[in-house]
Amino acid sequence: MLDQRLLRDDPALISGQLARRGIEIDLTGLQSIAIQERNLQEQRSDLQAEGNRIGKAVGQQIQAGASPDGPEVRDLRDQGNRIKQQVAGLEEEEKVLEARLREQLLTLPNLPDPRVPEGHSEADNVEVSTWGTPRRPTPGETLQEHWQIAERLGLLDSGERSVRIAQSRFVTLLGQGARLERALIAFMLDRHTARGYTEVMPPILVNSASLTGSGQLPKFAEESFKCADDDLWLTPTAEVPITSLHRDEVIPAEKLPLKYVAHTPCFRREAGSYGRDTRGLIRLHQFNKVELYWFCHPEQSQAAHERLTRDAEGVLEALDLPYRRIELCGGDLGFSAARTYDLEVWLAGAGAYREISSCSTCADFQARRSAIRFKEGKKTQLLHTLNGSGLAIGRTMAALLEAGQQGDGSVSLPAALVPYMGGIDRLSSPG
Repeated sequence: MLDQRLLRDDPALISGQLARRGIEIDLTGLQSIAIQERNLQEQRSDLQAEGNRIGKAVGQQIQAGASPDGPEVRDLRDQGNRIKQQVAGLEEEEKVLEARLREQLLTLPNLPDPRVPEGHSEADNVEVSTWGTPRRPTPGETLQEHWQIAERLGLLDSGERSVRIAQSRFVTLLGQGARLERALIAFMLDRHTARGYTEVMPPILVNSASLTGSGQLPKFAEESFKCADDDLWLTPTAEVPITSLHRDEVIPAEKLPLKYVAHTPCFRREAGSYGRDTRGLIRLHQFNKVELYWFCHPEQSQAAHERLTRDAEGVLEALDLPYRRIELCGGDLGFSAARTYDLEVWLAGAGAYREISSCSTCADFQARRSAIRFKEGKKTQLLHTLNGSGLAIGRTMAALLEAGQQGDGSVSLPAALVPYMGGIDRLSSPG
């Protein structure tokens, strides 16, 4: 959520930064509400100070010998009661304005970091670096896409059976496919915990406050699955429950940074994406993901973003999967992000790079929405949050199947995964 002080004092700055996202907005009305609220706060504060002065005067009069029921004391008490009524009225007006202001501020996205490239869409994103040599078909060779390989090897069912269980865009992993998914999750968790992350297994059902704090509500309600009878939603990403792990808390500065890693199933409606990636593991309503999350001091934020991104890249390098790092332009940033690197893995069968991780710094945007602060000496202030996939499991599996396909129809696995597969270094057709 954006800073109300900035809204009051420099709405033009906010408008200018939101324009970098392609959002044209007149903040005059919102600024007026913010100023009214501050004025009410100042009036209430002045009245409360006057009420406290009158309360002391009552005590002093009585100590000096005045009768508690005498006219002087009664006069002062009448003044005090009138002030209390005025304060109560101002408090109600404040609550109304505060609710209106918060409701509208919650719909505004984060401001882009000054270093974010200018641009309107993904076409304007900037390639920062590449790693590895993308596999391309040799003369006479045909490389299959992952869903073709998976169906041929009996690794998944995305057809009639899975639709019978749920609906389209769900898959059932089978045999070595299920084992490979489990192996990837364990491999990633082990790798990240060895690098100082604390493993978390959070609730999969999250309440509206958690979704609001991380930035999914109110904007992305249609993207999420909601329980009919409770204020609970299926989590779209572990970023949501981990953000709320410290909601309404003040963390001692010496404990920062806090680094968490979590595996969760994730659930998304994928509204507006119908007809795209309908086969295989790329775009599902349910998928597994390992998430990296940092709570850090604002002065550590930039370095933390690089470190978190390198931790995600390290998984791809350990699995020998070529990738590239892309910096998103202002027009392509996610709602809560101030700056984002996308990691795109090479899919050899598709002959294209596809996103496998978004690593974002959110500055104090989520911390303000969730009231997460840190205390340094006598000063209490908002901390910074960062998140990134480390990695999306289904997309990692897709890249492995396409990268490791062999001429005999089998799939060679990278050495780093073999211990997690019980010594299996190659996937082949059952029987």
